[in-house]
Amino acid sequence: MASCSATKKPLKSQLEVAVANSSIRIRSKRRQQKAQIRILIAHPMENGRNRDPDTDEFIPAHFIQELDISLNGERVIQADLSGSIAKDPYFSFILNHIKSGDRIHVSWIDNLGIHDSREHLIK
Repeated sequence: MASCSATKKPLKSQLEVAVANSSIRIRSKRRQQKAQIRILIAHPMENGRNRDPDTDEFIPAHFIQELDISLNGERVIQADLSGSIAKDPYFSFILNHIKSGDRIHVSWIDNLGIHDSREHLIK
């Protein structure tokens, strides 16, 4: 008779699950006191003018309206967006006077009221 020696994987913490399910991916690269911040957001960004190929009906508008980016709790960027931005938008910018341990907070809300946010620690 063979014995089962399978090991159980530990349960993921709530934070790990939340990070895995976030629509926002943030990467940073710091050099001296400057950091390049790259953000990718998984979102359909439908403008309401495209047609469904199966039904020929218009696909309802569904796009990010507001993007907020904060550094250590202070807003550094607020962008009002529209449906004319491509699916899964990518943003990249440089921030000055950055040090290790600074926190970037990114949040968005779309025209349907759906929202997401994520925090990133600068290394």
